[in-house]
Amino acid sequence: MVGDALASAAAYHGGLPCATYAIGMPPRTAKGVVEDLPARRRRARRIVKTLGATYPDAHCELDFRSPLELLVATVLSAQCTDQRVNAVTGPLFARFPDAAAYAAADRGELEALIAPTGFFRQKAATLQAIGQQLCERYGGEVPARLADLVTLPGVGRKTANVVLGNAFDIPGITVDTHLGRLARRFGWTTQTDPEKVEADLMELFPRADWTLMSHRVIWHGRRRCHARRPACGACPVAAQCPAFGEGPTDPVEAARLVRESGRA
Repeated sequence: MVGDALASAAAYHGGLPCATYAIGMPPRTAKGVVEDLPARRRRARRIVKTLGATYPDAHCELDFRSPLELLVATVLSAQCTDQRVNAVTGPLFARFPDAAAYAAADRGELEALIAPTGFFRQKAATLQAIGQQLCERYGGEVPARLADLVTLPGVGRKTANVVLGNAFDIPGITVDTHLGRLARRFGWTTQTDPEKVEADLMELFPRADWTLMSHRVIWHGRRRCHARRPACGACPVAAQCPAFGEGPTDPVEAARLVRESGRA
C-alpha cells in the first residue's frame, strides 16, 4: 500500500517541492492550486479512510475506566507521554477513586504520585481544584457537556473533547500538537490557533467521525508524520499530502523513522 502511495505521490507532486502556506490564506495543493471546500473535504476524507486502514486499532492511548479517570489522565498528559502517564495512573486511581478524594488530597502525597509526569506541583493543584469543583457544582460527577467541562480548572477544549469523545461517546475533535501539525501539512487548514483549526476541521468531516478521525491522525503523527523528519517515504497518504518531501522520501531511509507504537 505504501509503495503504491509513493508512486502516486511522485506523479501527483511532479517533482515539485512541498507546498508552503501563509497563515489565514486558503490551503493549496502541492501544485499551488487553491482547493475549494468540496475538493478539500473529499481529499481529507480519503486521507482519513487510508489512515483507518493503516491504523485499524487507533484509539485513545491513555488508560482509564471512568470519565474522571480520563479527565485526570488527560490533565497529566500535558508535556508528558501517554506511556509515562499510564505508568503513574494505576497507583493514583487506586489512592484517589473519586472527586472527593482529590478535593481532600494531601498535596504532598498527590505531588509525589504524579511527579514523573512533570510540572507536578501545578498539576496537583489543578487536580485538587477540579475535585473541589466537581463536588461543589456537579455532585462529584464529570459533566458530559463541553460548556461545563471548560469551566473546570485547567480544562480547555482539547481536554474537554478527549473526555467527551472517549468517555461519553460524544463526538469531538482533539486538536493536540500532532493533529494541529498534520492538519496544516495535509492542507486542511493554515491556522495555528487550536480553536480555529478545530473550526476548519469541523467543516471537513461529519460530526459522527470527529473522534475517530482525531485518533487516526494522532496515531499517524506519532508513528510516521513526525515534527522533525517525517517518514514521507513510508507514508500511506503520500499521494494526497501537499507536504510530501519535508522528510526523507527514500523508502528504506524513511522506514527507519517509523515507530511501531506512539511514544508522545
